[in-house]
Amino acid sequence: MSQATLRTARIQLVPLADEHLEHEVELDADPEVMRYLGPPRTRAEVEALHRRRLAAAQRVPGLGFWAGLVDGEFVGWWILEPPERADQGPVEGQAELGYRLLRRYWRQGLASEGARELIRHGFEDLGLERIFAETMTVNAGSRATMASVGLRYVRTFHLDFDDPLPGTEEGEVEYALTRQEWLADRPASAATAG
Repeated sequence: MSQATLRTARIQLVPLADEHLEHEVELDADPEVMRYLGPPRTRAEVEALHRRRLAAAQRVPGLGFWAGLVDGEFVGWWILEPPERADQGPVEGQAELGYRLLRRYWRQGLASEGARELIRHGFEDLGLERIFAETMTVNAGSRATMASVGLRYVRTFHLDFDDPLPGTEEGEVEYALTRQEWLADRPASAATAG
């Protein structure tokens, strides 16, 4: 199964491709976008990451990175990818949700709109059992987005970093949602439609 093209009221989510590289370079070069992720990245670093992002779609059918377009303009990317660390649990049946938007598209509800569609896609179309997301404890904006799309706080944990960012001492947080929780939270009309 290849990655599907998805749509929301405002966003077209298309599988990430080489044509999106320049936008990824812009995204990862912004210090505010990268505030909770690390230092801004060089073009060479983004090119290497781009190849890894494309390869994510080959690891588990249907998962990967999506470029988000609003009125044909790139706004950011969203991801559903298999877990990579042992503490994240088994690969089968679950995926990690992520998103990164260009700063000019922040605070417009786009991150949560795209995330809701990937959650729906993951549970309804791909049959996932659990979707989770992680961020730094101090990243209030991302935590608010996770909660707004129905993910629930699971744990705080600490990772070791060679060059820790400010706030690292507070740890990382995991939020998650199971298929059963998602189905139970859906309005009756949405659960019976489709």
